[in-house]
Amino acid sequence: MRAVVQRVKKAGVSFDSTQRQIGAGIAVFVGVGNTDSDSDASWLSDKILNLRIFPDENDRFDKSVMDIRGDILVVSQFTLYGNTDKGRRPDFIEAAKPEQALPLYEKFVEKLVASRLKVQPGKFRAKMLVEIHNDGPVTILLDSKTKEK
Repeated sequence: MRAVVQRVKKAGVSFDSTQRQIGAGIAVFVGVGNTDSDSDASWLSDKILNLRIFPDENDRFDKSVMDIRGDILVVSQFTLYGNTDKGRRPDFIEAAKPEQALPLYEKFVEKLVASRLKVQPGKFRAKMLVEIHNDGPVTILLDSKTKEK
């Protein structure tokens, strides 16, 4: 699984006639790859919850979203698996098919919800409008396939 994690002052997502908002915390764009499993969802959720990207009193990255009791916005995004090695149009061969991706996305969200932080997910497979007020900006790329390195 891949994720783009952004530290935010506030963020929101709109789809259909639904709007979901968060305050200070993180916005997470997450994609599921065609070789991903439950262990990838567990690893990625734990990594994100404990990722130290918030400043301490010395302005060093030393606090996690758990430490600050921040909010989490989650947006599913298969395009994180876009490959542009050949040509100019991305292919998404490495992205999981929806029937494989949905259960892993749901498991990922469930793990975040279990943290008891405010978690606001977007809608899987929906076209969404996302509004982000970056803080920093701080943007981190994560890939569960690099966990063994």
